[in-house]
Amino acid sequence: MASLTGTTALLVGGAGGIGRATARMLLADGAHVTIASRSEERLAAEAERLAPVADAGGGSVRWTVCDSLAEHAVADAVAFTAEPTGRIDAAVAIAGGGPLSPVLRYDVATLEDTFRRNITSFYLVLQKAGQAMIRSGAGGSVVAVSSMQATQAAPMFAAYCAAKAGLEMLVRCAAEELGGDRIRVNAVRPGLTRTDATTGMFADDAVMDAYLVQQPIDRPGEAEDVAGAIRYLCGPESSWTTGQCIAVDGGTSLRRFPDLTHWYRGRLGDDRMGQLGD
Repeated sequence: MASLTGTTALLVGGAGGIGRATARMLLADGAHVTIASRSEERLAAEAERLAPVADAGGGSVRWTVCDSLAEHAVADAVAFTAEPTGRIDAAVAIAGGGPLSPVLRYDVATLEDTFRRNITSFYLVLQKAGQAMIRSGAGGSVVAVSSMQATQAAPMFAAYCAAKAGLEMLVRCAAEELGGDRIRVNAVRPGLTRTDATTGMFADDAVMDAYLVQQPIDRPGEAEDVAGAIRYLCGPESSWTTGQCIAVDGGTSLRRFPDLTHWYRGRLGDDRMGQLGD
């Protein structure tokens, strides 16, 4: 792997499991990394843990509070990231998520919020980082974190699936338009990955069995698996890669989305599993 010495990278959603693992890889290669999220306490603690990695790699780790849905906050985070060198070389949008619901029982506000959390949050990173990359003239890399649910129909996750599918089309369209400015736009498409948000799923043997039977590689995903793909897309090794959505899912995308009826019922209760409301 080529060194990232002298490069800058912003990780929006950088205090969680995938962000933490990605920061470690970038820092180990010498990058100046800014982690950003809404929690000042988590960011400060994570930056302290990452400081020895930054020192060993010759880069730096800094943090800034950032609401990924606040335009001014994302712009400020991009500017803050550029301070060590005067430019931003890579920006990664990790924030996302969405609720469980039968497809006919979403309310409009929840549906729109899911789209905002997954598409709008990435767009703001793309827009602010992309504009900064064009101004610098150096280009750069923008990476989205998608999901295997962008391409596999997953019952009870219709809004999330639609949002991630929309995110991936935005990645492809942006890559088409920004290639002439030397900006690469790509996505990583994780399968079930061990993070702070998936602790409950990993603790349920039935859920794990349902996933693993659909995976040619029969082990759970770790944050480092996804971080490795992000590291590739941020670095010079991917200088001829754009508009791609790289699946890191143990091969689940070769088969089918697992049957999680048991888990859904435990989370929602019998009365929320039907398509008709009260």
